[in-house]
Amino acid sequence: MTSAQLTTKLRAGDTVFGTCIVSPSPKWPRSIANAGLDFVFLDTEHVALDRAHLSWMCQTYSRMGLPPIVRIPSPDPFAACMVLDGGAGGVIAPYIESVAQVQALRGAVKFRPVKGERLSQRLEGVPFEPALENYLRERNAQPLIINIESTPAMRALDEILAVPDLDAVLIGPHDLSCSLGMPEEYDRPEFLAACETIFRKARAAGLGAGIHFSGNVEQLACFHQLGANLLIHSSDITIFGTHLRSEIAEVKKLRGIRDSGAAKSEQVNI
Repeated sequence: MTSAQLTTKLRAGDTVFGTCIVSPSPKWPRSIANAGLDFVFLDTEHVALDRAHLSWMCQTYSRMGLPPIVRIPSPDPFAACMVLDGGAGGVIAPYIESVAQVQALRGAVKFRPVKGERLSQRLEGVPFEPALENYLRERNAQPLIINIESTPAMRALDEILAVPDLDAVLIGPHDLSCSLGMPEEYDRPEFLAACETIFRKARAAGLGAGIHFSGNVEQLACFHQLGANLLIHSSDITIFGTHLRSEIAEVKKLRGIRDSGAAKSEQVNI
C-alpha cells in the first residue's frame, strides 16, 4: 500500500491496521512483513529514535508497502517537514487542541516545501498557480493525522474537523483518560462515550477515526465497533514482553519452578 492509498482508505472508512514499531533492528522488518498490517506507526514523541535510524526505518517500511506514519515530538510544522524529508509516509501530531495548530501542520504536510508569506496566503484561502497547486497535491499525498487526547480538544473538535486537508484523528487513550479524570480506566462508560463521540464526529466529517491501544484484543475490537477504522494495536516491545513472559511462566509451571516474582512489563497506551 502507498501513502496515497492509505489516505484514501482512511477517508473512505475502510478499516486499516498498524502497530507501533520501537526496534530499529534491520532484522525486524522481515519479521512483521506477513503480519497482516496495512502500515506501521513510528513514535518519536515517547520513543528515543534518532533522525538517521528513523529515516532508515521509513525508507525500509515504505519499500515493503507499509507506509510509515511518524508521530512527531510536538505539533511543530518544521518537525513535520523534517520527518517527511526523511521518508515518512504520513504525520501524526500530538496533543492538538486548536484550529491554528492544525492549520500550521496542514501547511507543512500538504504544501511542502512552500513556506513563509506564500504559505500563509494559501492557508488563508488564496490559491496557488494551477501548475504549483497540482504539483503540491501530487507530491504531498501523505496523510495528516492529529491526536485528540484532551477535553479541550473535544470541545474544539467540530472546528478542528472542518480544517481542509485533515485526513484522520487518532485518540491517545492514556492522555485522554487522564484529561477526563479517570486515568487508565479504559472500560469506564464515560471514557467509551468520549471515544464514540470522537469517532462518530470524525467519520461524519469524512475523516478517518482511530486509536492506539495496547490492551486486550477484545477491547480493540470494541473500539472498532464504536466507529474506529484506524486501529493501532500495541507495539513490538509490548507484544514481545507479554509473549516472552507467558512462555517463561509456562516452562516454570511444567518444571515446577517457583516464580521469582520478577517485575512485569508494562503495557503503555500513548
